[in-house]
Amino acid sequence: MSVREYRDIYRRPCRTIHVGNVAVGGDAPITVQSMTNTLTTDVGATMRQVRELEAAGADIVRVSCPDKESTAALPKIVKEAEVPIVADIHFHYKRAIEAAEAGAACLRINPGNIGSTERVRDVVKAAKDHGCSMRIGVNAGSLERNLLEKYGEPCPEAMVESALNHARILEDNDFREFKISAKASDVFLAVAAYQQLADACDYPLHLGITEAGGLRGGTVKSAIGLGMLLWSGIGDTIRISLSSDPVEEVKAGFELLKSLNLRHRGVNVIACPSCARQQFEVIKTVEILEERLAHITTPMTVSVIGCVVNGPGEARETDIGLTGGGRGTHMVYMAGKPDHKINGESPVDHMVALVEKKAAEIAASENAGSGTAHGSSGAGRGA
Repeated sequence: MSVREYRDIYRRPCRTIHVGNVAVGGDAPITVQSMTNTLTTDVGATMRQVRELEAAGADIVRVSCPDKESTAALPKIVKEAEVPIVADIHFHYKRAIEAAEAGAACLRINPGNIGSTERVRDVVKAAKDHGCSMRIGVNAGSLERNLLEKYGEPCPEAMVESALNHARILEDNDFREFKISAKASDVFLAVAAYQQLADACDYPLHLGITEAGGLRGGTVKSAIGLGMLLWSGIGDTIRISLSSDPVEEVKAGFELLKSLNLRHRGVNVIACPSCARQQFEVIKTVEILEERLAHITTPMTVSVIGCVVNGPGEARETDIGLTGGGRGTHMVYMAGKPDHKINGESPVDHMVALVEKKAAEIAASENAGSGTAHGSSGAGRGA
């Protein structure tokens, strides 16, 4: 088996929908989402957070619309945002209509929670009239009472039945511009539900392990659950749900996609854990290097290895490599080959300069070839 063969991931075929100008599903890049945690009525604070998420690479941002005041603030947020805005709606059908009229690109909604058939029809009409898609958001913690009575507890079968029931409501109203999520805080439950849902329909799937936890624990839990699904080809858009700064959700999302070779944005640093053989302070070097390269959106691999045991081998597979050598002299590799040595110079400053130069060269080449800068907004950002 070749290296390429065991790295290949074959995505589940599904229909394509649009969240604003961002394609979701089909052969579109897997998108990374996050959600603001500010009061939506505080437009200034919300927009500051949206800007931070945009800078981190978020393709889609969701805001909560629990009341009329929130949907009233939505038009200004939608207008100022550079990414599509999803309105989070739970119960009141009028909030959904207001959000669609305000320019939301998508409504996160459960049609079964909206109420009567007439109300659902009104929401669908508003979505159609304003070019708004939807996400059916099933959550293990808020399943319908009749399904809990039928199955006895939250289980994959109950979650899938809930999702398909909601989908049928929209289909009956001749609306198919929607994606589905089936989230749970339990990794096994969420993965099993998504696996069954992937077999049961051809709609795009939004992946997430809900209420995953804090920065470290939530990232690990999400990586396990979402990693299994993405590796098996399931998933068209993701959110890493963390009790942390929403920007960390976006960073974790891209790291997860990069690790599976599904999407590339920014610098992927390959570094050793360090040991007594290290010829420079690897851990500190990597910490500072990642921070100083956070602004780079160009896909690139950089290796930072403390000694010559694994350094040359790792450098062969990266764009730029640094391997620690004796007497303070370290080897720098370019495109996998030994290029030059540094001695007495800051490894971080040197590597940052090389990465920025290469990123500028790639951007100039792409501009000359296509007229578009690398890292432009939209679903292709950093893809």
